[in-house]
Amino acid sequence: MRSQAFIRRFPMIIGFLTFLLILSVPSATMQAADKIRISVSGSYNMIFLSAGVAQNRGFFKDEGLDADIVVMGAGPSIAALSNGDIDFTLLTGTVIRAAVRGLPVRLVAGLMTSSPHVVLARQEIKSVKDLAGKKVGLAGFGDATHVLARLILARNGVDPDKDIQFVPFGPDSGRFAALQQKLADAVVTSPPWDFEGKKMGHNILARAYEYVNYPLSGVGVNQKSIQQNRDQTKRTIRGLIKASRFIQDNREDAVKTLMAWAKTKPEHAYASYDSTATVISADGGIPEDGLKLLIDQAKKDGKVTRDVPLSEIADFSILREVQRELGLR
Repeated sequence: MRSQAFIRRFPMIIGFLTFLLILSVPSATMQAADKIRISVSGSYNMIFLSAGVAQNRGFFKDEGLDADIVVMGAGPSIAALSNGDIDFTLLTGTVIRAAVRGLPVRLVAGLMTSSPHVVLARQEIKSVKDLAGKKVGLAGFGDATHVLARLILARNGVDPDKDIQFVPFGPDSGRFAALQQKLADAVVTSPPWDFEGKKMGHNILARAYEYVNYPLSGVGVNQKSIQQNRDQTKRTIRGLIKASRFIQDNREDAVKTLMAWAKTKPEHAYASYDSTATVISADGGIPEDGLKLLIDQAKKDGKVTRDVPLSEIADFSILREVQRELGLR
């Protein structure tokens, strides 16, 4: 009788043991997480927070990705992207300039629709028009700060070629110091230096996004990745878009992540968020006029006179798939 009862229960016992065995084995997703390397420039900061949130809030993990976010200059980023040392870079302008020169890199998504840069001026200067005949501090000639300064000045009736003396001072800290030491009458800078400037009595004359779409960060890949690693590229874009939407919808959690990731103090993290969140792309899209501006700038810098078709600069086919799947388009 006991043997018959055991025989009747045997399938149940086997099923239970099989269930326990399944639970004890790590999931295929965990075992097969793809390692990816993403470059950002300068430092971990608000401009690249979508990557920081995707990494630290689990959006990459949910996509089966194990991301390493590395700080790397523009030139080294393109070299590394071209030879496969990194998989992605978030430097929009750098990718576009490289593509215009014929390198096999493409822009596949956007993270910002414009730039959080501001024109910060000494206390006695009240408007952009007051800058005529004055010195304006930049990071460097031909870079984003230079382009944005020229656009903002021109929109306010100031001739950037005749009325302004541009002076390069390097990073934000150097530009801010130049303003403090009266080596410049105004500087183009980014958060949280706008916050620090206001505390010290300086005036914010203009915010770049109020004048122009200048997509400061986006997702660049080696052209081969679009065909050979399409699924990985798709999952990366999806993780970044989810992170961007999280940032816009969750100020407190986004700021906490920024403080931990960028090792910045609370008042700077809040100031950076409040000055930047409005230009984060919620769907990975890039404004057409902003993209054209960057392409035209890259052609001018590279002395390229031929027409450069968009297909040589960007490929948004994967982005459109992600947008449809997420119900964003």
